[in-house]
Amino acid sequence: MDSRQLRYFAAIHEEGSLARAAERQHVAISALSRHLGNLESELGTLLFVREPRGVRPTAAGLRLYEHARTILRAMTAAKHDLRDEGREVAGSVAVGMAYSAVKAIGVELMQSVLADYPKVRLSLTESLSGSTLIHLMASEVDLALVYNPPHDPRLRTQAILQEDMVLLGRPDIIGGTGPIQFDEVLELPLIILRQGLSARALLDNATLRKRLEEHAQLQMNSVSATAGSLLAGIGCAIGTPFFMKEHLDAETLVARQIVSPELKRTLYMCEMSDRPATFALETIRQLCINLTLDAISSGQWEAQVALP
Repeated sequence: MDSRQLRYFAAIHEEGSLARAAERQHVAISALSRHLGNLESELGTLLFVREPRGVRPTAAGLRLYEHARTILRAMTAAKHDLRDEGREVAGSVAVGMAYSAVKAIGVELMQSVLADYPKVRLSLTESLSGSTLIHLMASEVDLALVYNPPHDPRLRTQAILQEDMVLLGRPDIIGGTGPIQFDEVLELPLIILRQGLSARALLDNATLRKRLEEHAQLQMNSVSATAGSLLAGIGCAIGTPFFMKEHLDAETLVARQIVSPELKRTLYMCEMSDRPATFALETIRQLCINLTLDAISSGQWEAQVALP
């Protein structure tokens, strides 16, 4: 198996047709078919099912595509990285961020890259923490700013900041602005993130998280839907003041400190441990950290620095 075979295989998978893949790769269909046949013979399994209007990947083809995408992306990054060593920082970097991170530093990150690193091609993806981590592990992003990632040997993580979690909602739903016991929160109409990786972003403590999930009336994975539900008085949610800052400033929502116990979450910079960093990636990683620290020191992001 070589890089050309993987490149041809990925093109067939993405195009769903040998003819379109051959046109994209600027080779004859017969040559493409020959390389595919050699690859299937080497692996001892069919990678595609031939159909009247194209090809469909088998289970083996789907699995190989995930490997091929990671390998081809790493090869491209290595080529650009070494070609530009000692010169201006250049290359492609894809960053995935949780909603709060995009809200705090997303615009500044794009402005800084355009002004200071014009040869860096930045891709910025916003999603809930669980989805962002899935994007990272699927090689769709190179860096991920996520909350409370699981302990996984495949991940290289660095704690950046820690935030206090509060109860958010209308005063008539959550009953004022003073501190509230965690057990009292469970008696309210709670809206939480759906179970799984996204729920970890809310709370890393599995025991407390399970209690919240058992008492929640609604579960959703949408920031806008959660905000709309809070404003409509459908329920209340646990989050950070920054999460609903505009509504808190407008006094359409209020926040109550949660006590006994206090709830906190930690934002981490995550990378895959088996992927070597490029100069461009290292530059963007440090830029994200610096912008985060600036947002904390300016008071824009209400959080505590978690860096050593």
